[in-house]
Amino acid sequence: MSRAHGSQDGTSSTARLPAAPPSSISVQSVTKRFGAVHALNGVTLDFPSGQVTALMGENGAGKSTLLKILTGDHQPTTGHVEMDGTRLDLRSPADARAAGIRIIPQEPEIIPHVSVAENVYAGSLPRMAGRRLDRRELNRRITSDLQRFGFADVLDPSLLGSQLTPAQRQLVEILRALTGEAKVIAFDEPTSSLSENEVDALFALIRNLRDQGIAVIYVSHRMKEIFQLADRIAVLRDGGLAGVQDAAHTSDGELVRLMVGRDLSTMFSRTRVATDRLVLDVQDVTTDDVREINLQIHAGEVVGLAGLIGAGRSELALALAGDLPIHRGTVTLDGRRLRSGRPGEAIKAGLGLAPEERKAQALFLHRSIRDNTSTVVLERLRRFRFVRRGAERALAQEYTDRLRVRTPSIEHEVRKLSGGNQQKVVLARWLARKPKVLILDEPTRGIDVGAKAEIYQIIADLAEEGVAVLVISSELPEVLGLADRVVVMQNGRITGELDRHEASEESILALAMADDLSTTTPPAGACA
Repeated sequence: MSRAHGSQDGTSSTARLPAAPPSSISVQSVTKRFGAVHALNGVTLDFPSGQVTALMGENGAGKSTLLKILTGDHQPTTGHVEMDGTRLDLRSPADARAAGIRIIPQEPEIIPHVSVAENVYAGSLPRMAGRRLDRRELNRRITSDLQRFGFADVLDPSLLGSQLTPAQRQLVEILRALTGEAKVIAFDEPTSSLSENEVDALFALIRNLRDQGIAVIYVSHRMKEIFQLADRIAVLRDGGLAGVQDAAHTSDGELVRLMVGRDLSTMFSRTRVATDRLVLDVQDVTTDDVREINLQIHAGEVVGLAGLIGAGRSELALALAGDLPIHRGTVTLDGRRLRSGRPGEAIKAGLGLAPEERKAQALFLHRSIRDNTSTVVLERLRRFRFVRRGAERALAQEYTDRLRVRTPSIEHEVRKLSGGNQQKVVLARWLARKPKVLILDEPTRGIDVGAKAEIYQIIADLAEEGVAVLVISSELPEVLGLADRVVVMQNGRITGELDRHEASEESILALAMADDLSTTTPPAGACA
């Protein structure tokens, strides 16, 4: 695969950080233990100045722990961090920032009731005499930086933190990290919430940072991004360094083998078991966000729901689950008509939804795996008015084992799990409920390739057991690999349906952009 750098891809930018001498950072024989768990085990790895080093590995491989050691959030059990050969003593995030290390986290920390500008410069706001905020200087500074870093067209500095979309929150975190004298900048899954235009602006910025001599660390599970940006690729596996590859002379297959220790070329293979028994029948459903939706799913069938951001896919899923009101139309589950706005009724009828934002919408982060797994089946576990704790523990353990959730115990807090294992807990909840229909909204977002393969196998197993599965995904290879049929949405409407034999990335995109194309003729095999 080829990589695009600077002028090679035609992008240009005048974005420059305050002058800082080029610096390389490294970890030397770093081990980090949490009790009996080795999160890192003797890792020695350098991140050279003027290069983009991609950091890859399965969830739980040690990537987050390594970044937290660089930020001073964790201290190594053994080993140390060096910059330009000099040992650093990073006892806190303040120490890391003073050393010129910036980490842009996957989950932005935004102050809700102040503006974008105040969020960006929190801790270094310009002041007037009497310590009053100098709003004129603040506006000048944020306007200049938005222009300088290429985000002027995608971020309004006057918006409050509470008004920002997930993508805008990510951009604020990026801008915050770029202020001051940065020598090392790490990006942790930065594009998971960004639109295509925002991703383009971010990639142009990263290339400029590299060209200015900044050491860039880029953490992502997306192979395409890795090969677009990286000069070198470091792979962690089970807390150790599995290898470092020159990005220009490796392949995605080789990286997968380094990450998981096995070949995943058959990760989409499954037996097709769709039957003629109609389980979910959606007729002319209209909400505030979608219009005249007609959709049918049969027992044992996996239907992919594709479309661009804003097409209405997630809103349709929430409406089917009873979380958003339906103004017109009907939803029938296995012969039972569901009433609008009744999520409890939908669950009892046999419909489960794993939503897009698992942390915000699906999980009780500060509760245990046991609590999260049993939450939709408590009525089955009660005797009189009390939950039978032994039965609850047995159920949670059964599905934790079945889904191979990597955890010290079922009493472990969900917030401490990796993204892939958190998603498995969401799935464990619905498997315990034994649904007839399961809707999975972006089920593998932010999840490594090994965990993806495991979740694909879970989906295949569910279909084989006769569950009707609706998979919403923005990754077209995922949709094509999983689905028996692909339904495509655009602007709140279904624009077409494709059988798996006729579906391709090109035909799906043609339907996803139907209103934007100069011709309205659908691709061969598509039915509007």
